[in-house]
Amino acid sequence: MTLATMKRGALLAAGIASLLASPALAEVTVLGWPGGPEEVALRAAADTYNAKSDVADKDKVELLFFNREGFWDKLQADLAAGSKAFDLNLLATYSIGRYAPFMEPVELSDEAKAVYGDSVLSTMQYEGKQYGVPTDLSLHFMYFRKDLVDALMKDDAAKAKYAEISEKYLGKKLEPKAPDEWTWEDYAATALYFTQAVNPDSPTRYGTVLQLKNLLFNIMIWQSVPRAYGANWMDDSGKITVNSDAYRKGLEIYKLLYDNGATPRDSLSYEFAEANAAFASGQVAAMLQWNAAAGDLTSKEKSPAVAEVTDTVAPPAGPEGRFTHIHGLGFGLNKNAENKEGAALFLKWLSSKEAALIYARNNGAPALTPEVVAEVAEARPDLVKLGEFAGKYGYVMNGGTSAKALSVYELQAKEFTGYWSGQQSIDDALANTEKGMADLLK
Repeated sequence: MTLATMKRGALLAAGIASLLASPALAEVTVLGWPGGPEEVALRAAADTYNAKSDVADKDKVELLFFNREGFWDKLQADLAAGSKAFDLNLLATYSIGRYAPFMEPVELSDEAKAVYGDSVLSTMQYEGKQYGVPTDLSLHFMYFRKDLVDALMKDDAAKAKYAEISEKYLGKKLEPKAPDEWTWEDYAATALYFTQAVNPDSPTRYGTVLQLKNLLFNIMIWQSVPRAYGANWMDDSGKITVNSDAYRKGLEIYKLLYDNGATPRDSLSYEFAEANAAFASGQVAAMLQWNAAAGDLTSKEKSPAVAEVTDTVAPPAGPEGRFTHIHGLGFGLNKNAENKEGAALFLKWLSSKEAALIYARNNGAPALTPEVVAEVAEARPDLVKLGEFAGKYGYVMNGGTSAKALSVYELQAKEFTGYWSGQQSIDDALANTEKGMADLLK
């Protein structure tokens, strides 16, 4: 080794030692939800917070993300093992009871009640204690191409074709309706009409796009279909009621659309991002999707082919009413956090009006009070609908906040995807799900 090499090595070692001895630039680690608008909004909030002059270097925030698949199981394992890899972590309404033993209640800002309101704050509460800041409210919109629907409803020949298709595939002649008046059968008929495999004259290749990947979050989207027909996980006595006509109807509607080419053949691998890409291509007429997609799908920069002609309504109705799955996402404090003081400071700021508006302006989906949402209503009209739909149509399945809720969704995803993909019968899918849920929820 030459003298010059030895000197360079010594300088490098000294530099590393200096870095290790210096105060860290980010001491509060936040575990967030990866890959969607929630990540974009959280990054914007963290950047704003870190740039504030009154935030010390030791209290600045750095972000950590797991993969989406297996996220909640990994989080539970890490929390139970006493992990110190993160100070603050993602929470969901359906998982608070599962994680509360490994977390600590939190104190929010004095503005929190005025920003969110009591009902939204309650989505992050467990046994009367506040366990998180409710940064995002999640429910479902029916996205549709208003230009295509308007043209259909003005064309007598198109109406006749629509009636013919609905009679062939649904057993009854239907007339086109405005999307805000759709039943699930109207949605199915419209999806089939706008599918070139069914109607060669359709202006779009696909009538809809279904998220059929074996993923628990896809079941949350789908389950509003059977819910509208009266489905629930179990009755008041605790008996599992999933093996029912209502669940059968919901499964069959998706199967009908998939088998007849109303959704892309590779929809069995689709979740949030893939469905958005398909709709944004301009080759899809309507789609049931998380409200979080609204910012991108109505953006001229991100979705130029559809932004100006896309509108949203609440999900369609069934015999028992109109429903949308709802849950809250937020951030809570790891009991084993190494920088609890800094984490508490960030949580207080995150529950302030300033932070909520930054989150909203960067594609997040906070459920804000009317007074606060008015400040972003022009740029984010979807947030106005978010609050409205949650109040009118929001539901949680009976048992949907239990410690095993996520396992139930995973079970349903496995069994129902098996039916949609043709790997098992609908009878087997429902019987297997009923048995598995009885074991999980007993």
